[in-house]
Amino acid sequence: MSFWIVQTLNGLQLSMLLFLLSIGLTVIFGLMHFVNLAHGALYALGAYVGVSAFVATGYYWGAFVAAPVGVALAGIFLYLTLIRRMRDAGPMNQVLVTFGLIFVLHDLFRIVWGDYALSLPEPALFTGRTALLGVEYPTYRLFVIGLGLSVMAGLWVLFAKTQIGAMIRASVDNSDMASCLGINVDRLFFLVFCLGCALAGLAGVVAAPVLSVTPQMGTQILIPTLIVVVIGGLGSLRGAIAGSLLVGFLQTFGAVIAPQLASVTIYALLAAVLIFRPAGLFPAKG
Repeated sequence: MSFWIVQTLNGLQLSMLLFLLSIGLTVIFGLMHFVNLAHGALYALGAYVGVSAFVATGYYWGAFVAAPVGVALAGIFLYLTLIRRMRDAGPMNQVLVTFGLIFVLHDLFRIVWGDYALSLPEPALFTGRTALLGVEYPTYRLFVIGLGLSVMAGLWVLFAKTQIGAMIRASVDNSDMASCLGINVDRLFFLVFCLGCALAGLAGVVAAPVLSVTPQMGTQILIPTLIVVVIGGLGSLRGAIAGSLLVGFLQTFGAVIAPQLASVTIYALLAAVLIFRPAGLFPAKG
């Protein structure tokens, strides 16, 4: 029983990491139909900014704050110089440009930080292991789970209970009608894009103590994140939650029960969703 409890916690931790990445990507997709394949590279940028901030300050929490802020600033630069110009270029051009941006950022990481794996130590507050449900589990991984659940709750309040959340939902449902009602959809997209970039940076710095920080980490996480977005449904908070939990637990338990079929199971789920619910499990109305 203790083995399965540990694997459940591992699946929940992976799900929370995927959620932090997928929620920004899915809202950007749903709001402005922009295909940003460079989202994974921004996740890697967050990890690298976190490592540099830790070296400069000597504190994990300095890295924790610097990573989302730094990636959000990078997102502003990319939006003003590239993304805004490509919004009306069509999905194929968006895919090609952002796919090329992955390689640009990948080489930039190699030039600035090198091609070898870096690491970020856990904060002293969350080192060691904690007794939970009869097992000893790494405290930092419990922090990742708690952080993901907190961000999930905060975004639910933002989207469901605030005026700006209502504006985002209206713009996702019908952007033309939202514009007629006086909502500045362009500015709203800019803010959501920056929020998505900041969450990608947060996911990167949170994952750094668990995973090795390498230039390839962004491309490794991109495919599972895209699968989460497609399964859950574009522009939907509920979809991002459901997709993250499904993919996270399938990957974790698949690697334990049938390692040779773990990746096949995820793609089989993706194919089934595309066949029977092409818009995803919980798509936004628009």
